[in-house]
Amino acid sequence: MDLDLRKLRYFVAVAEELHFGRAAERLHIAQPVLSRQIRALEDELRAQLFVRTKRATELTPAGRQLLDDARPLLAAADATRRRVAQATRGSKTFTIGFMPGLTVTEAVRSFGATHPDLEVELIRTTWFDQVAVLHDGRVDVSVVRLPIDQAGLTVRPLFEEPRVATLPADHRLAGKPVIDITDLADEHLLQDPDAVPEWRDIALELRTRTAKPVPVMRSVEEKLEHVATGRGISIIPLSVATFYQRPDVVTVPVSNLAQNSVCLAWMSSRRSGLIQDFAALAPSVRWTA
Repeated sequence: MDLDLRKLRYFVAVAEELHFGRAAERLHIAQPVLSRQIRALEDELRAQLFVRTKRATELTPAGRQLLDDARPLLAAADATRRRVAQATRGSKTFTIGFMPGLTVTEAVRSFGATHPDLEVELIRTTWFDQVAVLHDGRVDVSVVRLPIDQAGLTVRPLFEEPRVATLPADHRLAGKPVIDITDLADEHLLQDPDAVPEWRDIALELRTRTAKPVPVMRSVEEKLEHVATGRGISIIPLSVATFYQRPDVVTVPVSNLAQNSVCLAWMSSRRSGLIQDFAALAPSVRWTA
């Protein structure tokens, strides 16, 4: 039996929404049609994927496994469609993804000089999609900041840089030449604590109050707005702090923070000579302003 990608897309929508009505709206189809397609998929797989009650829809163990497998499979299918469409148009492009604080000017110029017939395109990425753009084919290579999920990827280190604390300009620690991570233990960290394990471990040990939830932020600009208004502090790479300077936010070096690793990543399944050429070039160019 071959898996039907359309049914898989329907399944992923229900699995992410955990609500057939909302999933049907998201897919722009009628709910009875969606329910029939999910039942057909369960029949094909000979497995129950959801448990539905009057109050909730939940994934079964088989459903959770299928969700883990379906996402990369659908991303690979999307990537294939993009590359085939590109080949059909006869266009010869190479797309680079890059994270905030990084500059790709020198890399684009150097790569363009050795591939004059190639059109180089750029996509600015975020913490949320710096890997997704590789899996779904939007980019050929991505200049990423670790940590990332490296499954299915080839990852080559480029350089490391310090991370600094961003604080509101009137913060008690503003103007210090350097601070220790313990100085920030009682602060509200505006990011996933696992992204700053040094702070996480000390805060867990020293804190007695319940940590406040972290607001959803999709950009550096949003994060710095929260810092500037005194809602918390953030730990960011030095190049990001330098690129996004503003008068109401200050940066302070932290003595015992691990450096941020910047790497070049691409899909391990790709056998592109252009990717290999870019990978050979990447370590020799400057990635920060």
